[in-house]
Amino acid sequence: MHKGKHLLIDCHNVARELCLDDKLVLEAMSRAAERAGATVISQVRYHFGRGSPPGFAAVVLLDESHCSAHTYADLGLIALDVFTCGSTDPVEVLEYIRAEIDLGDVSIREVPRFMENGCTQVEHRLSADVATV
Repeated sequence: MHKGKHLLIDCHNVARELCLDDKLVLEAMSRAAERAGATVISQVRYHFGRGSPPGFAAVVLLDESHCSAHTYADLGLIALDVFTCGSTDPVEVLEYIRAEIDLGDVSIREVPRFMENGCTQVEHRLSADVATV
């Protein structure tokens, strides 16, 4: 049993134009989340510039968690996350995104979040004596 599923999606060989189109990707993520039954709370996008490699970051905040994309246009890469809890299936969100935009070659890792019967992923925690900056 877990409290949510988190898809970590690595997209390779993505068209440079898509990796620069923050509005299109943000809107596709938002529509996909809604079609899968999620409630969109907010959206934000930022197109990189000034000394940064070309690309963008975009986030759709959901009542059920979030969808996010971070692109590297010169490399044709998109790091896409879809994290949901409750009855919204992140796989369904991803399917709707893929129906709208070509994500190139896709690899997916599914990570259950907040496992109730132990943890299946490597766990890292800061101890109380570790200073954070």
